[in-house]
Amino acid sequence: MLLDFRFKNFKSFKDEADFFMTAAPKQQGLNYSVTEIVPKVRGRKKTIKALCSSVIYGANAAGKTNIISAMDVFRSIFLRGNIRNMEELSPINIASSRLDLVPNKNEAASVPVEFYIKFYENDLLIEYALHIALGAFLGKESERYVSYEKLCVNQICIFERTGQGNSKDTIVSIGELDVIGAYIPKDDNGEKLETSIGFINATLDEEELFICNGFKNQVSKEFYSLVYRWFSTKFIVILRADSMTYTPRFLDLEKKGGAIDYTLNEAAKLFGINSNDLIYEIDKDNGHSILCSVVEGKHLKSPVLIPSEFFESYGTIRFVNIFPIILTCLMSGGTLVVDEFDASLHPMALMNIVNLFHNDDVNICHAQLIFDTHNPIFLNSNLFRRDEIKFVERDDETHNSTLYSLADFKTADHTRTRLHSDYMKNYFINQYGAINDIDFTPVVENIMKNFRS
Repeated sequence: MLLDFRFKNFKSFKDEADFFMTAAPKQQGLNYSVTEIVPKVRGRKKTIKALCSSVIYGANAAGKTNIISAMDVFRSIFLRGNIRNMEELSPINIASSRLDLVPNKNEAASVPVEFYIKFYENDLLIEYALHIALGAFLGKESERYVSYEKLCVNQICIFERTGQGNSKDTIVSIGELDVIGAYIPKDDNGEKLETSIGFINATLDEEELFICNGFKNQVSKEFYSLVYRWFSTKFIVILRADSMTYTPRFLDLEKKGGAIDYTLNEAAKLFGINSNDLIYEIDKDNGHSILCSVVEGKHLKSPVLIPSEFFESYGTIRFVNIFPIILTCLMSGGTLVVDEFDASLHPMALMNIVNLFHNDDVNICHAQLIFDTHNPIFLNSNLFRRDEIKFVERDDETHNSTLYSLADFKTADHTRTRLHSDYMKNYFINQYGAINDIDFTPVVENIMKNFRS
């Protein structure tokens, strides 16, 4: 489970933003949205209340997508193990390929981009911090290096890396490894293999993450694999959900000459489809699958297959692409982060998906759902806790973004937002911020005036 994600000097976020997924102090209500985990920290059990969902609000261009982009870039850096630009640009999030686009554009000097993540996996509380020097915004010629890196497990330091690029001061210090002793390789006599600090520091690459290289090769490949699997399979970040295409893996190939995912069809019919069935037609030459609609008609001798993009609504296609990922997340206990989650989906379908994550009888693996939206229906004290509702506001002068939650918000008389307040009404009268007063009338009036003349 994701417990905390922080970042700094990332796009519109100059100062540190803390996206927490733990219950705020003294928050009450909607306890079904909270999962208690009990890691053993320094020999004692510590109870942590984790949130199973979070929704992000803010005006257009406030920085909502930048939060999800920060998660996506950090995930991409970890999975490839270095901070070099990628030759093949990502069509979805170019910042994950060209890291010179990441630093805040108002920082003239080379200020490190900072990431920090805390998550719970295999009964372990894992914290990982990464600071990377990328130069200034669009500073292509700037030297790049990892300036800081730290891994902690159950609040015990496993390793810490400090340094300044090529400087001899760039070193790694290994901490206590007993907390991950089960993941440390052993010799034929069952003794833990010694780690050569001198060799590690001699082979340190300034552009590579130590955890993905030196730690993996010299300390514990097994523990690295545990962290890597969480990032690759359980930390599911989808930027621009409208561009997502689902490709099935486990299919029944016997019916109607194609591949039918019966669970998906059952859900799609509840959502509403124009055809009798949805089927993945397999191209025998290249093995690619095309989503098709099975259409029957009185004048047709037999059912015909029509590419669904020509027959179904855009909302149906969106649902078909995202629903299997939701199922996968629920079954694995993953964290699903989606940008533009509610685009083209009916509010009733959205509400039901959110309720799946809030249902203790369904969400038995403690999966999490995080998304940004403009839809006010989620501003409801019966659906989301105050600490699950986040706001993003952008300063008109500096264009820098600020992240805060409804649980943090205090009114003019310094009292906190009440549990049963009308969140939607208060948001639209600008009591919480993160909303713009938009009036196009003067612009259009001026255009029409010139048009008449």
